[in-house]
Amino acid sequence: MITTIPLKILDIAGDGFHLMIKLYINKKVAHLIVDTGASKTVFDKTRIEKYVAKKTFEKHSSLSSGLGTNTMKSELVVIKKMKIGELQIEDYKTILLDLSHVNQSYKQIGLKPVDGVLGSDLLLKYNGVIDYEKKILKLKLPKIKK
Repeated sequence: MITTIPLKILDIAGDGFHLMIKLYINKKVAHLIVDTGASKTVFDKTRIEKYVAKKTFEKHSSLSSGLGTNTMKSELVVIKKMKIGELQIEDYKTILLDLSHVNQSYKQIGLKPVDGVLGSDLLLKYNGVIDYEKKILKLKLPKIKK
C-alpha cells in the first residue's frame, strides 16, 4: 500500500528549489523540507517545543554536520506520534538541531519557517519516491501484522 503526500515546491529566490511537505506531530501541523541528501530526519530545537510535552531534551553525544555548517550541537527527542500522509510512526527518536539560520534565510526571501528536514532515514525505510510532475511524495506503508 502506498500513501501520497502533496509536495509544495518553493522557489529559493531564483537560486534553486526546495520541496516542502506537511505532516502531523502529535496531531499538530508541521512543515518539513524534503532533503534526499540529509542522512537523518531532524527538527528545529526551538520550534519542536510546540509539538511535544517534554521541553527538556537529552544531549546528543556526537556533533552533527550539514545544513551549511561543519558541526553543530544536537539533542535527542522522542516524538510520540508522527503522521505523514497515511503513514503513522510512533515513538520516533530523532535529533534536534538549531535551524534558525535556515529559517532566517527563508524569512529574508518571504517564505514561512520550517519545523524540520525529512531525511533519507525515513525516505529509505518507506521507499520514498518523489514525483516532480505530479508534485507528490510516495511512501510505502508497512504491512500490518496479523
